This record gives sequence, structure tokens and C-alpha cells, in this order.
Amino acid sequence: MLSLSQLLWLFCSLACILLSQCTYAKDLKSSCNTCKQIADNFIKGLDRTKKQNFGGGNTAWEERALSKYETSEIRLVEILENLCDSSSFDCNHMVEEHEDHFETWWFKRQNKHPDLYKWFCIDTINVCCLKGTFGPDCNACVGGSERPCHGNGVCDGDGTRGGNGRCNCDHGYNGEFCLDCIDGYFNEIRNDTFSLCTECHSSCKTCTGLTNEDCEKCKTGWVEDDEGACLDVNECLNDPPLCKEDQYCLNTDGSFSCNGCDKVCSGCTGAGPDKCQSCAPGYQDTEGTCTDVNECEQPDAVCTAENQECVNNKGSYICICASSYEKQEGVCVKIPEPEENEEAAETVKHPEEHVDL
Repeated sequence: MLSLSQLLWLFCSLACILLSQCTYAKDLKSSCNTCKQIADNFIKGLDRTKKQNFGGGNTAWEERALSKYETSEIRLVEILENLCDSSSFDCNHMVEEHEDHFETWWFKRQNKHPDLYKWFCIDTINVCCLKGTFGPDCNACVGGSERPCHGNGVCDGDGTRGGNGRCNCDHGYNGEFCLDCIDGYFNEIRNDTFSLCTECHSSCKTCTGLTNEDCEKCKTGWVEDDEGACLDVNECLNDPPLCKEDQYCLNTDGSFSCNGCDKVCSGCTGAGPDKCQSCAPGYQDTEGTCTDVNECEQPDAVCTAENQECVNNKGSYICICASSYEKQEGVCVKIPEPEENEEAAETVKHPEEHVDL
């Protein structure tokens, strides 16, 4: 019987092993991606430098110089110096570590092995595999290297020395070999090596065909009728209503939504001022549409204080002081004319001149 401390040690050891394996697999995939980018950048460098030469003064000399430059060490160095961004440690480290391989390929191998990616990344430093294969030994992916995952998914680690070869199926497909269909899809064509999953009708959770009559099971929000077809449930007919008093219900395929009534409405059956059940305060029904009430034109005045005027606005009104009046301490008082202002100022300045005798 293992003690608690031994069990903890065993658990930690297993966790470390699993973590290291996951990290190792991730590093293998990353190394391949780095190598592929280096190979791609090398080819771009070849294209960028193909018209350069050592310089010169006459055409014949330049042609001879260009011919020599094409396979020169100077051209190789110029390409190598531009393979990586300065901030990419992995890329720069890989180029520095394998610079001798680039020299070997450049001077001795490129005619026989023109595919730098295959020669360098796959066959020489062994960080990548051919497409459709994976892992340390470049084994074929599930479904075969020609059509990994039977063409319906991506093989984990495809083209790298990492991964486990398992299929990550495309949307609509399922199963170890990506030959099965997920809910909402059905096999339109299916054999041992090929599967075509087609989407069901929007009303079906599972189905055998394209129409709502081919459903094996209806989705939520749909109900099967007497003839076996899945039909939309109109939630807006529910009693009691599913929406609030200031909202209207809008039915959609398999569902519904609650939307706010127009502000002129007090309850409504749809969008707009013509769908009100009744009009909100400050609005009135005009031939089936709620319109603003102009309180300022009512027979009974609404602004009754002295020297006030009524100003109508949407759904209400305000009372303001009439022209030439201003509000002081809650009442509208006349604004003094300029002469009156001057006289008042003089009264304050020389009060004795205005004392009645």
C-alpha cells in the first residue's frame, strides 16, 4: 500500500511527464513552422537578388559579373541576412545553427535538390514531414497521406514531426475518421472512404434528408404536425404573453424576440405609432395612428400664470415667460427698458436727488 507522500510523488511525476510531452510536441510543430518560413524567405531572397551583380561599367562585363554573382557567396550572405526578423529568436537561432547546411545546398545540392524546403526541413534537419504525414517517423495520417481524415478534417501534426495524427474534423463532420455527421447534418453520400455531410432543414435536430418532412427529431421551437413535418411554434400566441407590457412579440423561425413599443404607445402589437393598443399620455388617436396632442391649442389654457406663453413639444408642453419678461422668484416680471435701467442706477447712486419734498 503506497503512502500519501508516495502517491503525491507519483502523481507529480506523471503530470510532469505529460506536460513535457505536450511541450515537446508543441516545440516540434513550432520548429517546422519556423523552418518553413525560413525556406519561403530564402526563395523570396532568390527572387529579390536575381537581377543584382557586382557592378561594372560595360554590358559584357556586367553579364559576366551577373553570371558569377548568381552562385556567389556574396549573394548567399545577402539572402541569409534577410531571412529573419531581428526579434525572432527561433528563426535566427535556426539559421545560425544550420548555416553550414545552407552553404552545402547553395554550392553543391541546389541543382539536384531544387526544393529547399524538402531538402532542408524534411530530409536534412528532420523537423518537418511531407504533407499528409506526422510525427517523428512521418507516419501517414488517419485516412491516408493522400486524403488525411478522408478530406473532411485536419490531421493533428500534419506536415510536422509533432502531433498525434488524430483528426480535427471540419464543421458538420464527426468521428475518428471524420465520416460521421454531427446533429443537424445527414450523410448525403457515404461509403468506407468518402462521406458528404449536408445540413438538415433549419427545423430539424436530426434528419435523413433536406426538407422539414425528413426530420427524425424537431429542434426546440418547432413541433411535429400530424403528417410528421416540423413546423414553427408561434410563441407570440402564448397565454400569458411572454413579453412585457411596453413590448411587442415578434415571431421568428424556432424562436421569438421582444421589442420595445414606440414611445407614443401605451402597449402595442407591433412596431410604429400605428400599432398602438392605446396612446401614451400627451398623444391622441388620429385615424388609427397616435399623434402628438398640441396642448397649447386646447380651448382651456394650460399656462395660466400671468405673462406666460405655452410651447408645445412631443407628448407634452412647457410654460415660459412671454417676450420682454423674465422669471424672477417664480414669477414672470417685465425686463426694464435701457432708460429705466439707467434711472434705477442713478437712484442707487444719488438717492437724495430723488427724495420727494
